[in-house]
Amino acid sequence: MSLEEIKKNLASVIIGTNVVMDNLRQGKIKKIYLASNADASLKKEIEHFKIISYFEIEELNVSNDDLGTECKKPFSVSVVGVLK
Repeated sequence: MSLEEIKKNLASVIIGTNVVMDNLRQGKIKKIYLASNADASLKKEIEHFKIISYFEIEELNVSNDDLGTECKKPFSVSVVGVLK
């Protein structure tokens, strides 16, 4: 799934660090997209969860400001999760 696919499937994605991390803990995520300038500690925490449960991680070539715009949000978005 690329940026275009994220925009097309906005109904099946969740946006935001806290919401994505909560769903990761519950095993409800199948793929995560990270903005190119996402916080290093966030990336490390997500990598830790990848060891525990299987999901894909894709680092996008767009900033969190641009990712927020693509998701039709008036704020920056560092992480987007796709629900199973």
